[in-house]
Amino acid sequence: MSKGKLLYAQSGGVTAVINATASAVIETARTNGVRVYAARNGILGALREDLIDTSKEPIRAIRALAHTPGGAFGSCRYKLRDLDSQRAEYERLIEVLRAHDIRYFLYNGGNDSADTALKLSKISQTLGYELTAVGIPKTVDNDLAVTDCCPGFGSVAKYTALAVREASLDVASMADTSTKVFILEVMGRHAGWIAAAAGLAGDQADAPPHVILFPERRLDEAAFLAKVKTTVERVGYCTVVASEGVRDGEGRFLAEGGSRDAFGHAQLGGVAPVLASLIKEKLGYKYHWALPDYLQRSARHIASATDLEQAKAVGRAAVDYALAGRNAHMPVIVRSSDAPYRWKIEPAPLAKIANREKKMPAGFIRRDGFGITAAARRYLAPLIQGEAFPPFGKNGLPEYVTLKNVAVPRKLQDWHAS
Repeated sequence: MSKGKLLYAQSGGVTAVINATASAVIETARTNGVRVYAARNGILGALREDLIDTSKEPIRAIRALAHTPGGAFGSCRYKLRDLDSQRAEYERLIEVLRAHDIRYFLYNGGNDSADTALKLSKISQTLGYELTAVGIPKTVDNDLAVTDCCPGFGSVAKYTALAVREASLDVASMADTSTKVFILEVMGRHAGWIAAAAGLAGDQADAPPHVILFPERRLDEAAFLAKVKTTVERVGYCTVVASEGVRDGEGRFLAEGGSRDAFGHAQLGGVAPVLASLIKEKLGYKYHWALPDYLQRSARHIASATDLEQAKAVGRAAVDYALAGRNAHMPVIVRSSDAPYRWKIEPAPLAKIANREKKMPAGFIRRDGFGITAAARRYLAPLIQGEAFPPFGKNGLPEYVTLKNVAVPRKLQDWHAS
């Protein structure tokens, strides 16, 4: 393959370290003499021929991406369906790539993004266009198959454990005359990895969180209320961490709002207020609940150093794979030991990752269903190690970068979604 340009795109919910991956991709490509375009707002930017020329950015700005949260080029939730029903969109993508001599496509995202990269690799072969498509792992949900962990998860895990520890100290201070139950709702529709990370906040008996609710276990209302009641009576207060995807005894989302997102996933309306109302009605305790929402995935100020290094490593490896012609693969993290924590990057076929979901192993959830096991702690603890602080300026706030994002001149007619 003659050396052409590389197109990088970000997809789905962003993380505290996805820009670190972008930084590594761009700098590695520059080192190899390859020009990098970025698609504005993910795959939609590619379809719209809305491309950004990253060569217009100075290297200091590219390097500053490594400590800047959010998605520097914009992201999207737009699912490309199967090749037969949406062939025109895939053909449009190839048309855009051909018009700009883009020979490498790197898609930084989760399960659906891996599927998109895989499908694009197939349609390019069908249409006779030489293209190497590589997926790059990213998701705070930590639910990608094959890889030991997902860049983005270590930082949200660190933030969650820290938030639970600090908030619980506050609640404990006021519990005698005020709040008895504090509920923190965290992300995780089908997999309870983030909720599990909250368990790192304490490892002693009666240390918070006292109750963790996982999507992998249906809620036993009576057992839950009994656990809260006995904890309050013994400790004085109770900290509960719940995944947004907690289900009731019938298997229904406890907080399903009735609508769907672009990927067809149920839009959840908030499990914490539902649990709070249940506690108030059945136990009469005063409560507070919190929904960190975007805060948990954007908290670059307390990012995990391990997570940052892994985010950079998959970016560098993705470029190496692309230039080597390793089509339809993804760089994944392989763990060789827990203590000391050792890991490496290896290639894995996208076909083994796309549209697959890794849930919490049964052995990671305590027998009573309300906490994590020692095995889970051994897996999780290394992922939050180290602090990767951003540089702070004279105003006391982090110094983040905003790119110029200079547009590439269009060569094709406008595209409109069918």
